[in-house]
Amino acid sequence: MPMLDDDEYKRVTSLFNAGSQGNVNERIFGPAILEYQRITGTRETNPLVIYHHVLSMYGSPWVNCGKPLRTPRAKLCGSCLHPVR
Repeated sequence: MPMLDDDEYKRVTSLFNAGSQGNVNERIFGPAILEYQRITGTRETNPLVIYHHVLSMYGSPWVNCGKPLRTPRAKLCGSCLHPVR
């Protein structure tokens, strides 16, 4: 899952409603989706995933399983269910 840092997220979301051609969805989300693809190299068709692909929303990878914690203040890993120390 390609993630954006805070600066990349701001750059992508600043492009919402910046389109001038196409249907309503293309005008609202088209430029943002293209910028997300340019940054991550991943073609995304659902613009709403951009809101969930921000690194600062999640905690660091947990040493026990390597999966990112669900929040920066998580007390339990949502993947392996081990307590976070």
